Amino acid sequence: MPSNDVRILAQAAVPTAAVGAIAAVVSGVVAGGKGAIGAGVATLIVILFMGIGLYVLQRTAKSLPHLFQAMGLMLYAAQILLLFVFVAAFKNTTLFNPKAFALTLVAGTLAWIAAQTRAHMKSKILYVEPDSGDKPEKTGHSS
Repeated sequence: MPSNDVRILAQAAVPTAAVGAIAAVVSGVVAGGKGAIGAGVATLIVILFMGIGLYVLQRTAKSLPHLFQAMGLMLYAAQILLLFVFVAAFKNTTLFNPKAFALTLVAGTLAWIAAQTRAHMKSKILYVEPDSGDKPEKTGHSS
C-alpha cells in the first residue's frame, strides 16, 4: 500500500477504535462483561471489514480507474449488508450482549465513514502521476 493509502487507513481506523473503546466501556457499565465483549467484537469486525474494503477500493482505483465509483458504491452496499448479516447471525447469542454488539457496529461504521471522508478531504492526492524526475528532452527547436 502506498503511504497515502496507509495514512487514510490509519486516520479512519484510529477514531473507529476510539469509538469502539468508548462503546466497550459504556456497554460494560450498562450490560456488564458480556456488553464489553460484544462492543469489542463489533469494533474488530468494523475495522476489519472497512479496512479490507478500503484496500480493495484502492487496488481497484489503480488497476481499473474507470470502475472506481461503481466499485465504491457496490463495496459500501456489500459491507453494510454483511454487517446486517452479522447482527442477524448473533441476534440470539449468549457469548456477548447482542444489543451492545449491534449498537457498536452502527456507531463504529458511522465513525469509520466520517473519519475516512475527513481523511480523503484533507489529503492531497495528485490528479496526475508525476514524472520519474526526468527532464524533458530538447528537440533542437528554439523559440
